[in-house]
Amino acid sequence: MKVGALLFPTDYSMSGPELVPEIEARGLDSLFCAEHSHIPKSTDRELPRFYYDAMDPFVYLATAATVPSPVLLGTGICLVVQRDPIQTAKLVASLDTVSGGRFVFGIGAGWNLEEMANHGTKDPERRFKLMRERIEAMQTIWREEVAEYHGEFVDFAPMEAKPKPVQKPGPPVLVGGTFPGAAKRAIRYGAGWLPRSDVPDVLERIPEFRKMAAEERRPDLSVTVLVLDPREAGAFADAGADRIIMGIPSAERDKTLRTLDRYAEIAAKHA
Repeated sequence: MKVGALLFPTDYSMSGPELVPEIEARGLDSLFCAEHSHIPKSTDRELPRFYYDAMDPFVYLATAATVPSPVLLGTGICLVVQRDPIQTAKLVASLDTVSGGRFVFGIGAGWNLEEMANHGTKDPERRFKLMRERIEAMQTIWREEVAEYHGEFVDFAPMEAKPKPVQKPGPPVLVGGTFPGAAKRAIRYGAGWLPRSDVPDVLERIPEFRKMAAEERRPDLSVTVLVLDPREAGAFADAGADRIIMGIPSAERDKTLRTLDRYAEIAAKHA
């Protein structure tokens, strides 16, 4: 099982070029970045400060990509329903290009209804179809020299867009969310499932997902779990997760490195 880190990048976090070598030195395989464009004042839950302060993940990861390294760079998750698909396709392809094919596209539809409404997603019940169409449209842009897509929410005539991703036919898409909806979406248009460790019965759901994927002739799909409590790492290794990612603090260097040191022990144990 591989072990990676998840960060809400802020202006008080370690920088990408500083962080990537420290991740690599500790045997971790990946750095994922979360995103929120903003937090509406009407949000009815208390959130840590870094939710409000988060940088754009693509900007942060682009700086991390300047460091030669095998460390994968991913979004965990990109809120696709809040982003234009054509521009996001270019962002993803550009980041995959400058990183030498190291980008992993973790996606989700999000939970903050007010936030997505501010981006024009007024009917949250339909956000999953919106997400599917946007991902399918992006995959078409990455794959085809002349791309077109015609859906309910995404519709464009034949067009050209460059660059194309280094990874063919495009970066792996990991679909975040709960079982069974996100698992079905991952099987339909993704390369893997990306649940949180607090998804109900998630340890039992991993074998179920594997069975569903095999039945749909997609046995190669992966499982990456965002583990909220590092003490659970062994349970997810035993359940067959391909990778776990664990949060590192949006904080100064010393605090971040102490956390990475703990994760290095987990990575070594489950290598």
